Amino acid sequence: MKPARISPGTAPTKTPTGIVGFDEITRGGLPRGRTTLLVGGPGSGKTIFALQFLVHGAQECKEPGIFVAFEEASDRIVVNAASFGWNLGALRRRKILFMDAQPQPDLLQAGDFDLRGMMAAIEAQARAIGAKRIVFDALDIVLALLPDAAAKRREIYRLHQWLLEREFTWLITAKAGSDEISSIGLQPFGVMRFMVDCTVILNHSVAFGVSQRNLRVQKYRGTAFDENESPFLIGKHGLEVAVERTTGRADATVTNERVSSGVERLDTMLGGGYYRCASVLISGFPGTAKTTLSGAFAEAACKRGERTLFISFDSDGTEIIRNLASVGIRLERYVKNKCLRMVSARTMTGSAETYLGHIRALATEHRARCLVIDPVSALSKPGNELTARSVVERLIAWSKAQGITVLCTSLLDEMSDRMEGGAPLQISTLADTWIHLNHLVQAGERNRGMSIIKSRGTAHSNQVRELILSDAGVTLADTYTAGGEVLMGTLRWKKESADRVANEVSEVARKLKGVRLDAEEAELEVRTKSLQVELVAKQVEKALSARTTESREGELSRGRTRMRELRGADAAVPANR
Repeated sequence: MKPARISPGTAPTKTPTGIVGFDEITRGGLPRGRTTLLVGGPGSGKTIFALQFLVHGAQECKEPGIFVAFEEASDRIVVNAASFGWNLGALRRRKILFMDAQPQPDLLQAGDFDLRGMMAAIEAQARAIGAKRIVFDALDIVLALLPDAAAKRREIYRLHQWLLEREFTWLITAKAGSDEISSIGLQPFGVMRFMVDCTVILNHSVAFGVSQRNLRVQKYRGTAFDENESPFLIGKHGLEVAVERTTGRADATVTNERVSSGVERLDTMLGGGYYRCASVLISGFPGTAKTTLSGAFAEAACKRGERTLFISFDSDGTEIIRNLASVGIRLERYVKNKCLRMVSARTMTGSAETYLGHIRALATEHRARCLVIDPVSALSKPGNELTARSVVERLIAWSKAQGITVLCTSLLDEMSDRMEGGAPLQISTLADTWIHLNHLVQAGERNRGMSIIKSRGTAHSNQVRELILSDAGVTLADTYTAGGEVLMGTLRWKKESADRVANEVSEVARKLKGVRLDAEEAELEVRTKSLQVELVAKQVEKALSARTTESREGELSRGRTRMRELRGADAAVPANR
């Protein structure tokens, strides 16, 4: 059979693997009609990867496959894979053929040995069932039977040429330790890496007692791919690869809808509450009421009828419910009606990637609209330092894409005076809203302060508030400053009392002054009226005096005229005559 013709300049078509994240890394899957080499140490997930590749082809792509087992018996492989829910038993009868090719432990080699007989048998079976995908699992077991390096290279070249002449999509798995992975020439099949079109390396290591798995596509001819290592985990449905670039943000719904924080005055400081689908970070030292604010948010969400998932890395759910009841936050009824689910993450084990898988599965199962993680900084425990930030970043991106409002708390080191959100995660840049809580020790008291460091897309208060916890609930009080010093607790109470007394004294003085001014005003009004009366009297007197004088002069004039008339005197001669 001649090899398939490939047009010059044409990129290879892809065969999807169905492995979450891997098809994104490779821009579509493995090269169709070509060979991929999958290399990894013991327990790295090679067989699971290969089985998942065949199962997806049989179930979703209508492509039957063959699994050639060189190391472990196929019956054991099927039993081991039963927990993934692939129903291999049914597929084995119809869509996937398992071939056992394990060498017998007491095998004695006589004469020359090659792979041509096995190749012919595999090709016949493939044609019989119409197989499109073929897996060689643990090919290194067969190569180990060859007597020397020259024989190994000869059979590798023979196998490579035989694969090129077939139109199947091949996946070959082979074992390698971490040292061998970094030193290609030390492996008997190292030369195969130069021949195949795609090479994928799986690593499995333990750091500080924490299992870490990562995957890297070392080469992929004729197409672009992500070259960096990507963490992965083995979940209940098989391999799940964490795509390092954040996805989902472009698809996230942007809304101006607000959701309550559960504290009325905090909502006011935020201009109406948190944005729907936002990521909220509450950072602070131990005992600053991070869990309390988380509980207030969860209670407010449940009052709105929104299903909420509360994951705690510090305490059991029953303890949190009891503790929050002491500050007026009642969560028990919402747990009973299943609107709220409390999960203790202390029962979870594994890497940060494992935690991410659990959290997403729990949120999906609960159909959560709101998610609380207390504290998210627990993901950065020893062994997870390098992956924790990426995990939180992908968790936030996933939450936005799912329409979930996520609130995370972050525990700061009490011995440090640094305030970075989420140290050592340094995730404050990822959060849409960042609220910081701290302690202020004064006059033998330790009081809690709260401030909003940032809240994207909304005006917010820049003031520090005192966070007060009581059996009546959570409240925020204005802080006082005296001589540049912030006052909280009893000092604030004394300042408030002194201000109240001063205000009362000032009010009394104001009222007394008002009475005095009223009296003076009345006195002035009386005096003004008296003067007005006196003025009128003087005016009347003046007018009467003028009329009296005028009347007297008129009477005198008339008297003189009459006297002249009586005496017969002449009239007075005018002066101008």
